[in-house]
Amino acid sequence: MIATAASPPDAPPAAPPAPRRGLLRVLGVTFGLAVTIGNTIGAGILRSPGSVAQQLPSTAWYLAAWIAGGVYALLGAVSLAELGTLLPRSGGMYVFARHALGRYAGFLVGWNDWAATCGSAAAVAVLIGEYAGALVPGLQGRTVPVAMAVTLAFATLQWRGIRTAGFAQTLTSAAKAVVLLGLVAACFFLPSTPPPLPAAAPSMPSGAALLAAMVVALQGVIYTYDGWTGVLYFSGEVRDPARDIPRSMIGGVLAVAAIYLLLNAAFLHVVPLPALAGEPLAAAAAARTVLGPAGDTAIRVVLIVALLSAVNALVLMGPRVLYAMSDDGLVPRAASAVNRGGTPTGATLASTLVALGFIATGAFNTIIAVLAFFFVANYVLAFASVFVLRRRAPDAPRPYRAWGYPWTTGAALVGSLAFLAGAVAGDTRTSLYALGVLAASVPAYRLAARWMDRTPRETS
Repeated sequence: MIATAASPPDAPPAAPPAPRRGLLRVLGVTFGLAVTIGNTIGAGILRSPGSVAQQLPSTAWYLAAWIAGGVYALLGAVSLAELGTLLPRSGGMYVFARHALGRYAGFLVGWNDWAATCGSAAAVAVLIGEYAGALVPGLQGRTVPVAMAVTLAFATLQWRGIRTAGFAQTLTSAAKAVVLLGLVAACFFLPSTPPPLPAAAPSMPSGAALLAAMVVALQGVIYTYDGWTGVLYFSGEVRDPARDIPRSMIGGVLAVAAIYLLLNAAFLHVVPLPALAGEPLAAAAAARTVLGPAGDTAIRVVLIVALLSAVNALVLMGPRVLYAMSDDGLVPRAASAVNRGGTPTGATLASTLVALGFIATGAFNTIIAVLAFFFVANYVLAFASVFVLRRRAPDAPRPYRAWGYPWTTGAALVGSLAFLAGAVAGDTRTSLYALGVLAASVPAYRLAARWMDRTPRETS
């Protein structure tokens, strides 16, 4: 028998395929704190105090609403930190829903979370473009190109690797904290000229009206605290999940709550509560009292610095959801490709293109409004997952266990259910659209799962 050159008789057997490259475990508490602060603190805290004061025109009740929002976020962090250490995989709340509640629940949470994160990145980038146009005359009318440039810049940083992107997150979050604390110091230590009081100040409600006002005010407050789950999107990249995830989440929430309370105290120090009520940009009103006309310019600078870290966090988080779904066979395998720097390149490319599409079309407002329904629903499912996994896997190793379980987790779950009910009652039309998305997800999931189940996949 004659051997051919292509297959000599003594050729060694073919080598097995190289294992697929995965994410890098290189992140620590510093990054965890930075991504929590960067993802949570945005324009909301500089805008929403006016609407909260409109609902609760009493200093005690006003501050109580901000403290209650912090307590809710802290209860959530205490509870979900357990899942982050039990299931240390990058991907956020998709990972918990997939593991505890099944493949379809994971698909629903993952797709909606991914789309909302891409839409949020687009929305924040557009805000940066708007504020930049107000500061730099040459950028006026160029909101879309500026927003796209900001998104691409942070996506490029991420492409270089998680170490570079993580450093950018730490740097931008630190800059945000510095400028916000600088605003607090200016309000307390610079001479101020309080604005005139309105002729008809809002009166404090009582009875059922007070309860309704508190619910509306808490909705605004809790939205400003959204983002405290940031480090959970990187659980598979944290060096010591058992130690660093709880410290990042709990420490991050406490830091955010402290900054929020300091900012609100500073606003009230220079702007009387009746004048703050209804103010569309509370921070600008406070800045004008100490800086005069230059206050508006100063607040635009503060907003841009505050929003840069939010864009970086969102550009980092979205691909982790898509990566985890790909790793579980719910989206094409290309989304789980990872480069040497630890960046999920396929997922990053897809997420960046979607965010750019949202910016170009202006569709992000509609997307976010519809998916805001799922924002709270995802929390409900995540808190429910703590109970499910405690019952289903009571002996599983839990390096960290939720403080005060089941009461703390139960309180967070009840609060999320109440908030979800309030969101449905407050915007029934959008909630109906969200239910339409929910209904459409069933055949979409079946088609995706059927196609992906037929596709052979490599193991990590």
